[in-house]
Amino acid sequence: MSAGHADSAGRRVILLGGNSEIGLAIVRELQSRAPREVALLGRDPNALALAAESLRAAGCPRALTLELDALDTGRHGEIVAQAFSELGGADIVILAIGVLGQRGGLPSDAAGAVEVLQVNVVGAGSLLIHAAGRLRDQGGGALVVLSSVAAERPRRANVVYGASKAGLDALALGLDDALHDEHVRVLVVRPGFVHTRMTRGMEAAPLSTTPPAVAGSVVDGLDRGAGVVWAPPALRWLMLLVRMIPRQLFRRISR
Repeated sequence: MSAGHADSAGRRVILLGGNSEIGLAIVRELQSRAPREVALLGRDPNALALAAESLRAAGCPRALTLELDALDTGRHGEIVAQAFSELGGADIVILAIGVLGQRGGLPSDAAGAVEVLQVNVVGAGSLLIHAAGRLRDQGGGALVVLSSVAAERPRRANVVYGASKAGLDALALGLDDALHDEHVRVLVVRPGFVHTRMTRGMEAAPLSTTPPAVAGSVVDGLDRGAGVVWAPPALRWLMLLVRMIPRQLFRRISR
C-alpha cells in the first residue's frame, strides 16, 4: 500500500478488539481477497487464540495475539507500538472496541454507565489516537473505526451508548481531517442493528444486518475512498430523515 492510497490492499492488519465479531468478519473479508498478516489485540487470551487459529486455517500466513484492556489507557501506547513492531508496521488498523451497557434513558446503574463511557469514548479514543500516531509516523495507512448509527442522533432508548458512540465518531472524523495531508485515512463505519453476541435476545431493528455484510461494506468503502460507510447503505437515507425530525417529536420515539 502506498502512503497516499490507503485502500484494502494492505497486507498487515491490526485488529483492536480482537474478539469482535464485526472486526473479525472484516479481517476475514480482507483475507478472502489476498493473504494478510494479522495482529489481534484484546483482553481474553483464550478467545484471541481461537480467533487466530481460525484465521490461520482460513489462509492467514501469520496471526499473532497480544493482550489489551481498553480501560488500561496507560499501557495503550506500549501495546500498540508492540503490535506495529511485531508486524513490521501496519497498513490497516481496525478499531472494534465497544460495549452496549444498560439501555434506556437515565441509567439506574450509574457506575455501569460510566464504564460504558470509559470503554467506548476514553478507551477506544485512546487507542484511536495511538494508532493514528503510529500510522502517521510510518508515512500513512488506513484506520477503520466501528462507530454506530446511534452516533448520528442518540435516542432516549439508548442514551449512554448513543452518546459514547457520538463522541468516538466525532474524534474519528476530526482526526481524518487533521491527518489528511499526512496520508492517514480514517474510515468511520456506522452499522445499524447487527446480529452479534452483544445484541442476542434483543428485538431486531429495521434494516438489521450481519457481521459479514458489514465487512463487505467496509472493504468496499476502503476501495472507494469513502470517509463514512453505512451498513446497510440504506441507513444513510433513513438517518437523513431522522435528523430532520423536530426534537419535540423525536423525544417521543421509544425504540
